[in-house]
Amino acid sequence: MHKFILILLFVLSLFSCGTDTDTGEFTVGSDYLALSNKVVLIDTVTVNMSTINFDSLATSNRGRILIGNYDDPVFGKVKSDSYFQLSADTYALNSVGSDTESTNYVFDSISMILKYDRYYYGDTTKVQTFNIHRLTQKVKPNTNDSNFYNNSTLAYSSESLGTISYKPRPKEKDSINIKMSKEFGEALFQKIKKREVTDFDSFTEYLKGLVLVPENSNSSNIIGFSVSTSKVRLYYSKYQSDNEAASLIVDFSILDATKQFNSISLDKTGTIIQNLPASTGRLSSLQTNNQGFIQSGTGVACRIDFPNIKQFKNISTNGAIVDAELILKPVNNSYSEKYPLADSLTVYVGDNLNRISGTLVNSAGTSVYGKLSQKSDEFNENVGYSISIGNFLQKEMLKQSDSRSALILTLPGIAQSVNRLVLGDQKHLNNKIQLKIYYISY
Repeated sequence: MHKFILILLFVLSLFSCGTDTDTGEFTVGSDYLALSNKVVLIDTVTVNMSTINFDSLATSNRGRILIGNYDDPVFGKVKSDSYFQLSADTYALNSVGSDTESTNYVFDSISMILKYDRYYYGDTTKVQTFNIHRLTQKVKPNTNDSNFYNNSTLAYSSESLGTISYKPRPKEKDSINIKMSKEFGEALFQKIKKREVTDFDSFTEYLKGLVLVPENSNSSNIIGFSVSTSKVRLYYSKYQSDNEAASLIVDFSILDATKQFNSISLDKTGTIIQNLPASTGRLSSLQTNNQGFIQSGTGVACRIDFPNIKQFKNISTNGAIVDAELILKPVNNSYSEKYPLADSLTVYVGDNLNRISGTLVNSAGTSVYGKLSQKSDEFNENVGYSISIGNFLQKEMLKQSDSRSALILTLPGIAQSVNRLVLGDQKHLNNKIQLKIYYISY
């Protein structure tokens, strides 16, 4: 017990009780507790928060068509266009004979059918408008890369092949139907009927793909549709001898999900994060009203640094961090029914240049996530994400090199959604980040 008292006295003499700064001071406050013979709880360690922006996110092969735009009161103007290549199971009209041109087939109409996948973000009580455009460039990724990204774009015609203005009902309805240009449908029908289009290659040479583009005049929401069940449907018919038409269809679907991607942009002009630097830099929370920011789809993420963790080695000749809990608080009034809190946070480990080395894991090698606690209280004081980081801090404390790793926080579905989050840093007035470290000497 005498040895343990000496250790505590050494801690108090080694670390200042003043305000934490980024210049090397490491504060162990007066709230340390002797939890057992040799375990100390330290809860006033410096934690730095900043906002970063990934260079790009791979948005192809995610299974979701993401279309719409909205004006975010914090982040700025968010927009998602969706590009895709179509194909069919067959490129022939229904016929028992070999000469389809000799039969009496006629074009009826063509529509795009988009099936809701129940994802939505923003205000779904307002009307959203988007147009369908024809690609003038093949859906083909760059050499040596099979992915498309949130900042990828393809050239398309300015002519609209179809438009819709609708109030999204992703939880109430199954799909939306957009009537497309009669001229476009008739031309495609004739290509198939005359056997000028007979297979995938000839089809994609004629129709390289489509893109859905929201109109800027309406900014209210972004909606998700299923890649696997959405399609363009061509309706045609054959007149029988009794003059009754038999309705027939040809479906063009997104059979190759790698050839569908969402181009997601964020215009930060005039916002608190408008000076967000390139992917290797960071924007300190001290420059953003003591807040850190996360947004899926656009690559905005929150970085957490522990600048003085190596000084824990000075506490005791033989000691270890046995556990640590990081609690992050969403900023009051930054979330609502329109901008709900995610149930969890995805946590990565990154280097000084924001390069990801992997997900955060515990001592057993299992991935660690931030878990949302949303217990009801008058001032939302119990709303927060808890992350177990003892294994990470112990490794950082024992590093022989001068390099330091950081935690990089994102939301689940980072490449197929636009959810966002605002967190308070250690100096935030109402929603301070908290770190509790359990240290044992032996």
